[in-house]
Amino acid sequence: MLHAFVYNETAILVRHWFEISVKDSHLEHGVRLELRLREPQPHRGSESASQRLVVDRPLWRADLFDRVDGTPGGFEAAHYHPRFSGDEPCERDWAEEIRATPFEWLQGELSDIAAVAERAGAPLSAAAADAEQIRADAPEIVAVARSRAAIQCGSAEQCFAWTQDAAPLVHLMLEGLKQPDLLDRERTAPWLAAQPAG
Repeated sequence: MLHAFVYNETAILVRHWFEISVKDSHLEHGVRLELRLREPQPHRGSESASQRLVVDRPLWRADLFDRVDGTPGGFEAAHYHPRFSGDEPCERDWAEEIRATPFEWLQGELSDIAAVAERAGAPLSAAAADAEQIRADAPEIVAVARSRAAIQCGSAEQCFAWTQDAAPLVHLMLEGLKQPDLLDRERTAPWLAAQPAG
């Protein structure tokens, strides 16, 4: 399930995520949040017509992840990507505070989304309006993030149920594994059984 908080110029997407490291086959999961820009769309139809909503360009991403083989709620794999180059995130930033106090750190980031966008290289044109609304909604956004944290996902089946739309991406990870012999096939069984994108 994807939760979307949509504002004038931006949107914040919140979901559970599952990832396999292509380098050493370790497994990570937890809550992923992305700050994205809305793409203006031309008006269509009458004044009552449903309008097209496009939330595409990523600016920032937070991955508050546990390692599956680690301590539940330990956030050993928590990191963030402070900027994107097109669709691709920059390298992981392993800021100590994101692993020590992830939800407090997140609350802090949401309290000044204009600064987050500025650091991402995409200053907002209507920064004050979105920043004020996101600051007001920050407790709700953090509550949704907590509900999709790794510690809320107690089994491979539940993790798959929350991320099955991403099965094609997991198959891309599986295809790129440098050490496939290290893969936990029992934990990844639901994704292995899912059909890759054709």
